[in-house]
Amino acid sequence: MDWKVFITIFAAVFIAELGDKTQIATMLFASDKDISKLLVFAAASAALVVASAIGVLAGSVLSAYISEKMLSYVAGTGFMLIGAYTLYQAQTS
Repeated sequence: MDWKVFITIFAAVFIAELGDKTQIATMLFASDKDISKLLVFAAASAALVVASAIGVLAGSVLSAYISEKMLSYVAGTGFMLIGAYTLYQAQTS
């Protein structure tokens, strides 16, 4: 296993997930005294694993038709557009 790649992917996903809607939803479920914290952890972890599996599958399929460089451009542009939209929404609210 290439630990450098593993740590890079782990760090990127970990930072991206901090403070997002997924973490907030998980915290809300965990705050319910009637719900097992282990159950919340297991369900949230399973959801992230399934979502990641879909991402890996989609990336594998797309890479058969589109170059890695082009996928990077598309992803980067998408992130910039989402960021610009978020800034616009914050400015107009």
